[in-house]
Amino acid sequence: MNSALTLSVRDWTSLSGQQRRELLQRPQLSRAEDLRKDVALIIQGVRRFGDQSLLNLTEKLDGVVLSSLAVDAGLWVQAERQLPAELMAAMQRAAGRIRGFHAHALPQPFSLETAPGVRCETQYRPIQRVGLYVPAGTAPLPSTLLMLALPAQLAGCRELIVCSPPNQDGQVDPAVLAAARLCGVTQVFAVGGAQAIAAMAFGTQSIPKCDKLYGPGNRWVMEAKQQVSIDPQGAAIDMPAGPSEVMVISDGGCPADWIAADLLSQAEHGPDSQVVLVTTQANQLPAIEQAINQLLEQLPRADTARAALANSMAIVVPDLQQALEVSNQYAPEHLILATDNARDLVAGVTAAGSVFVGCHTPESLGDYCSGTNHVLPTAGWARSYGSLSTSDFMTRMTVQEATASGLRAIGPDAIVLAEHEQLEAHALAVRLRLAAEAH
Repeated sequence: MNSALTLSVRDWTSLSGQQRRELLQRPQLSRAEDLRKDVALIIQGVRRFGDQSLLNLTEKLDGVVLSSLAVDAGLWVQAERQLPAELMAAMQRAAGRIRGFHAHALPQPFSLETAPGVRCETQYRPIQRVGLYVPAGTAPLPSTLLMLALPAQLAGCRELIVCSPPNQDGQVDPAVLAAARLCGVTQVFAVGGAQAIAAMAFGTQSIPKCDKLYGPGNRWVMEAKQQVSIDPQGAAIDMPAGPSEVMVISDGGCPADWIAADLLSQAEHGPDSQVVLVTTQANQLPAIEQAINQLLEQLPRADTARAALANSMAIVVPDLQQALEVSNQYAPEHLILATDNARDLVAGVTAAGSVFVGCHTPESLGDYCSGTNHVLPTAGWARSYGSLSTSDFMTRMTVQEATASGLRAIGPDAIVLAEHEQLEAHALAVRLRLAAEAH
């Protein structure tokens, strides 16, 4: 029988500025030197040997021998048929909400006359071929396929390539395949981990090279995404999206077992997940700890959750304003405002991937079916990245057009600025045209 779990509790007011910064540092997992080297070797192998490297790594790391990486077309219909009708219906309803929310996020082109005879525009184009990574290491995530494929489809991406780890039977999870079919995806490959990222970034005999890669993953996947994104021959990425994390801000207004369940819902993702409770009510902590221990007994992934909770903590603050300061400094992937007047706090949030407002809004809704996206920046990257959106599957292009009168109106400014920067050819390109117009 497992011993009772206790939260590591820290009083924020008793800490110095340096201690506060150290407390909010994530466990140093995603950029460890050994990890960097191991991922680099995997990427190098995939670039050199292509499919053969993927097959060898799948056998070595996943314990599965594959004859082909591509999922056979005949398995798609079969996968859909073997799913419980209730699950299929839930995915369809969730897809409808996700599609509806993300359709409103489609960026709109605009055109503006910035001076008489000078028109400037912003236009958008879909990224042509995108690589979508759907985790399934310890648990398959068909919801992630919905979160990735639906906005890509709305953006108009021409080709969607999906990679997802095979199960012990050598197959991609049936629910992932059913979700792919629901989204109109036709290319799925049974490969996971850093090797899948390398394959989509550089291409192999079977897997096409993609322009941009999307999706969350473990620290290996996150490290691989970062490495391929800085290689000129690699691929762009959506964001650093690694091990899951949640911060819950509480003032005692929500039941202790609800808060405990919210913390556990992220802890069960993986042993490298992190959960943080920030509370103004230290006297509620024993009840939350008791609820965590009781709920752990009901979880099939209790051991995973326990491992994650070892990297987690409870921070006691004097008031909700201080709680927001802690949150903004931490910049959580998920932020749950489990307080009485939660809506009033939203304006004070400056850095969070996704915010869940009030006691009746568990993070689980965003993970599955509210309509927002669950692909979010982790490890503090919410300070500079946002949640995945339709616009992430598009490029923004500016267009400008000047008439002869427009050139006469603004050309002299270009000449003055170019000459100041000692770029005479820039000035000449304008001067020649103005001279020709004068004649």
